[in-house]
Amino acid sequence: MFKKTLACFLLLSSSFSYAAYPEKSIRFVVPFATGGTSEIIARSIANSLSSQLGQSVYVENKPGAGGNIAMEEVKRATPDGYTIILGHVGTLAANPTLFGSKLPYDANKDFVPITLIAKVPNVIAVGKTSGIKNLADLIAQAKKNPNKISYGSAGNGSAGHLAMEYFASEAGIDLMHVPYKGSGPMLADLIGGHTMATFNGLPSLVGQIKGGTLIPLAVGSATRSSFLPNVPTIAESGYKNFETSQWYGVLAPAGTSKEIISKLQKEISIALKSKEGTKRMVDDGASLVGNTPEEFSKFIKEEQDRWGKVITKAKITID
Repeated sequence: MFKKTLACFLLLSSSFSYAAYPEKSIRFVVPFATGGTSEIIARSIANSLSSQLGQSVYVENKPGAGGNIAMEEVKRATPDGYTIILGHVGTLAANPTLFGSKLPYDANKDFVPITLIAKVPNVIAVGKTSGIKNLADLIAQAKKNPNKISYGSAGNGSAGHLAMEYFASEAGIDLMHVPYKGSGPMLADLIGGHTMATFNGLPSLVGQIKGGTLIPLAVGSATRSSFLPNVPTIAESGYKNFETSQWYGVLAPAGTSKEIISKLQKEISIALKSKEGTKRMVDDGASLVGNTPEEFSKFIKEEQDRWGKVITKAKITID
């Protein structure tokens, strides 16, 4: 009798704790520096969740090692729903191949997928003072001057680094990679003429493209961006089947309860339906998703397979 009573008490206590979640602030870790697409996405979701949940959801940028530092820290966090992380094509799909046995986390075993938030077109852009007018011009100059055309990225192993190396491999050119600690400083040097190009997520480039300080040459997505309807895709520029986009989702440490994962997935889905809460993301060219944990998990595995093949074929390595 005592055992049955205790079991019922524990079950009820557990149910009450799930119903009360969250009872305190939630830390939303971003594995990259401020000023990039990842922060735009994360802060949009965090602001909406704070209003919906009645608790602060605060963004903490923790850059370094292509996102590995943040991923390793979050994998060790208490799996109670109070620490979540922004997943990314680099940390989840590319790093397992790039870093191999040196990767300090297992992308599939150390985290529980919650939902895919958005997909973002990658854009090859150059500074206004570069003298480059279109993609063919960039390729021609790179062939005349091997390893002299510099491009900046948010860091070694970042989505922009991988995308440009992928493109360089397909185009048969050698470019000089200049890694930065985040998109912010990378863009400052690009605009200032210290580097010539980048292949970054559209949201981080929108302001500069609108202002005329950056010239978009091509988009990496399979179809043209509605924001840049006159800018061709790389595929239609002569590189058949070329496709690369950035994507962002939310994960929690392995061991986080199904109830909490379900709660967060539902709340994020609600947030993604808010026109006001998602305006910045949509205006900057992001396509919103909001799928189930199972669908996100399947998507991650498919992307790991795709990027594993790209990295191997293009012989992409960490500088």
